[in-house]
Amino acid sequence: MELPQLDRETLCQWSTLSYPGLVKELCALFIGSELLPKDELNDLIDRAFSRFRHREVVHLSRLRNGLNVLELWHGVTYAFKDLSLSCTAQFLQYFLEKREKHVTVVVGTSGDTGSAAIESVQGAKNMDIIVLLPKGHCTKIQELQMTTVLKQNVHVFGVEGNSDELDEPIKTVFADVAFVKKHNLMSLNSINWSRVLVQMAHHFFAYFQCTPSLDTHPLPLVEVVVPTGAAGNLAALPGAASPLPLQPSSRKLSWLLA
Repeated sequence: MELPQLDRETLCQWSTLSYPGLVKELCALFIGSELLPKDELNDLIDRAFSRFRHREVVHLSRLRNGLNVLELWHGVTYAFKDLSLSCTAQFLQYFLEKREKHVTVVVGTSGDTGSAAIESVQGAKNMDIIVLLPKGHCTKIQELQMTTVLKQNVHVFGVEGNSDELDEPIKTVFADVAFVKKHNLMSLNSINWSRVLVQMAHHFFAYFQCTPSLDTHPLPLVEVVVPTGAAGNLAALPGAASPLPLQPSSRKLSWLLA
């Protein structure tokens, strides 16, 4: 798949958009109207962000000395993964309903992925979710977020070992192609394309918020600092960096992840 090439005119148009509006434009580049009509795509994205606590969904706080903090924690579970998983779940449910199919989502978690995935699909008619929770390795609030959801399609199991260790049986399961097909299994890991697609919007939105003008040649530089664990939140950076000069400079942007 080739990445779309964005010209300066498009970037200037996008620079005035809200975060949800930017997500809509980015998704439309990769999701054709023959697959999902634009008005229905927009409705799904609006639905995905309807429960976020901040009216802007994502907010840039301006601190001192050119340091800016992009707040990605305004979702239901306070994790940055709420942003992409809320959209992914809406897209998935849309296509499952159209095709009259059911899937079982299998997720291993260190804490935030499990709760965000559960929140995004709880109550969905065409999905069941199985979450493997490493006992004693998550914060209390994350554990409660996962174990107190009383929906019939949510199944949480406490397991021994840490999140890296529980990844091994999950990998073994998905390596059995016949078993995966028979039980319609899927996962919502960090390299799920829908998640990467929505996470691209973080970089575009932050860049536009940090640059006063796109009229200069070359475009202004922005330095991005990303605190990370397994680097899943970095997956979308190459796609966003193609048209944007996200390189070291005096302007700093920090992703703060809850």
